[in-house]
Amino acid sequence: MIPITVVDVRDAEDLVVEVLRSGAIAQGPMVKRFEDAFAAVSGTKHAIAVNNGTTALVAALQVLDLKPGDEVITSPFTFVATLNAILEAGATVRFADIRRDDFAIDPDAVAKAVTDRTKVLMPVHLYGQTADMGKLAPLAAEHGLQVIEDSAQAVGASFEGKPAGSFGIGCFSLYATKNITTAEGGVITTDDDALADKLRVLRNQGMRARYQYEVAGHNYRMTDLHAAVGIPQLAKLDQLTAARQANAKRLSEGLAGTPGLDVPQVLPGREHVWHQYTVLVGPHAFLSRDELAAALTERGIGNGIYYPKIVFDYDCYAGHDLIPGARVEDFPVAQAVAAQALSLPVHPHLTESQLDTIIETVREVLGA
Repeated sequence: MIPITVVDVRDAEDLVVEVLRSGAIAQGPMVKRFEDAFAAVSGTKHAIAVNNGTTALVAALQVLDLKPGDEVITSPFTFVATLNAILEAGATVRFADIRRDDFAIDPDAVAKAVTDRTKVLMPVHLYGQTADMGKLAPLAAEHGLQVIEDSAQAVGASFEGKPAGSFGIGCFSLYATKNITTAEGGVITTDDDALADKLRVLRNQGMRARYQYEVAGHNYRMTDLHAAVGIPQLAKLDQLTAARQANAKRLSEGLAGTPGLDVPQVLPGREHVWHQYTVLVGPHAFLSRDELAAALTERGIGNGIYYPKIVFDYDCYAGHDLIPGARVEDFPVAQAVAAQALSLPVHPHLTESQLDTIIETVREVLGA
């Protein structure tokens, strides 16, 4: 089997052993070291490490002091954590349709979705490429909206040279399958000193110093063990990203012209870090998306459907008070993409032979 992803954190062994031998494994100097390195990557003054990417989104919303009825506009085509975080923060969710070329929220749709209750714009930088921040950031400024970037899949990505996570408040995931992983973990990035201070207090049970409580807080802390796993990867992020980019280029060249298959685009001005390599299997392809996925699995090629439905199209969200009026049919692009998207292996550990096999097999089963 050629896996859809490979997790290799062996470079972290020395730092992990150092933490274990220190006898202090909770949040400490290794987390600070990781935060400093991450801030450099994200081009921000502050990086606040937390225990997962969902926590990063929740905490970012919480420090904005949203009131009941305040709205957050986001994408209907995303991982469920995006939606769950908004609901946990008690905000009302508004969706805007996506664009097919970058899988991200459409600025024109966002403009139509803004109301006088809208307080936050939360674009999702999906699969490793940023949303169109050249249009979204000015739109947010025009309407006085805070920007929270769901950058879970976009560490190292950029728009016109400006890194993901530096357009407002950035929220990153460090889950096991991400380009940079600490097994579980997350990071919030910001240039705002006051917000950074509030986030650090919030993540530590609301304490500024031991038993000095300032807010009703949470335990959102990262451990030094987790930070130790991530530090060596940050040091070689450019190398890992370059490997992903080379693999994606090879896949796109090899799959170009396959009947019914659209290969992903790298849009002008954007640095794509290829968390996923996601093709679209159109209605005129020899096989449907699900049939192609099954055929590849049978032939030993890992693949993934990210994501099979619009994010709120599950029974547990039906009639939810904080998701007013959302109907699947109102988001035709997201609906079509959810039925067609299929991700192929692009991780940096692929061999030339494996890339050849992926290309040849996809073309063969689609009748190219």
